[in-house]
Amino acid sequence: MKTANDILQKKGGDILSVPVGATIMDALKKMNENKVGAILVTQNDKPVGIWTERDLLRNTLEDGFDPGTTPVDQVMTPRIVTAPSTDTVYNLMDKFLGLRLRHLIIEKNGNIIGMLSSGDVMKASIQEKDEELKQLNSMVGWDYYENWCWRPESK
Repeated sequence: MKTANDILQKKGGDILSVPVGATIMDALKKMNENKVGAILVTQNDKPVGIWTERDLLRNTLEDGFDPGTTPVDQVMTPRIVTAPSTDTVYNLMDKFLGLRLRHLIIEKNGNIIGMLSSGDVMKASIQEKDEELKQLNSMVGWDYYENWCWRPESK
């Protein structure tokens, strides 16, 4: 079964971040350039929060919100949820659903090695199920039945 580490190896472990004090516009430009929906907010190269496209939706409803001047750290989600790199696809899906998250930070030996979205994990799950289905189909194909029969011993 695939693990978070396997998914990251295929996807790549690049972690996008902006420093505390960067504006929402800075974060949006970086996210848009990289076609991602979330970005880590760091202070002294350590993550202190996450800001997502969902946060943008919530932020735009606030009075006086200006993406050009509002620092991302004032509107980020300070709670970062992590998962070990050894978590399986099912464990990751359980965290996404149970905690109602869309992004998980993946750790290995106490270091952050990447970020996975619920879409990344869903894609890996579908690929894994597809491989299982192909294996099962090959086991129960017509050739299998034609060659699998009882043959009496000849005397």
